[in-house]
Amino acid sequence: MQLSTYNGVRQSNRPMLQHSHILVHPRSISRDSRHKRSASGAKRAQYRKKRKFELGRQAANTKLGAKRIHEVRTRGGNRKFRAMRLDAGNFSWGSEAISRKTRIVAVVYNASNNELVRTGTLVKNAIVQIDATPFRQWYEAHYATPIGARKGKGAVKVESEEINKARSNHVQRKIESRKADAKVDPALDHQFAAGRLYACLSSRPGQSGRADGYILEGQELAFYIRKLKK
Repeated sequence: MQLSTYNGVRQSNRPMLQHSHILVHPRSISRDSRHKRSASGAKRAQYRKKRKFELGRQAANTKLGAKRIHEVRTRGGNRKFRAMRLDAGNFSWGSEAISRKTRIVAVVYNASNNELVRTGTLVKNAIVQIDATPFRQWYEAHYATPIGARKGKGAVKVESEEINKARSNHVQRKIESRKADAKVDPALDHQFAAGRLYACLSSRPGQSGRADGYILEGQELAFYIRKLKK
């Protein structure tokens, strides 16, 4: 095998393997513009090394699974919480002004990329299905009124124990006054019957380590139901 000399370093004339440049010139994620070509297409000269403040980090791509969070040290000694896997979060029910921690069942829609739905990736503004049980329990305790599947014939016995239990006159009058406002969107009531609610993630799991969001209602719910039917 013949050897050639370049800048005083002996090199082989053997052709480089395919994709070997990945090993020779490793590239990190960088947010600077010095490495990019100019508007005319000319390659810029490298006149300084990379800087720490120009770095970029790999996406978290948070998946559904048992909770696993990595702590990332950031500029100024601050911290980010990179969620690798999450299976629950706090979700608010806007029309009732309550929030409950509940289980995330599945990712069903993402406006940016269908691949994120197929892989079950949790990102901000992803549409997910959550367990309706904590919200159903609160509603029936607060209004003493069945919701969703609880209106069926098979739930009569359960209702008599939980919903129609003995209460003081003061509590009973309070509940009767609440029932005047106990109105649920039919589309939402139908979801309670299935035990799953559509919700939107409003937090950033890769930054805060949490998958929190809100239950879809009204026109926003109707919009995403149309999208899911396509």
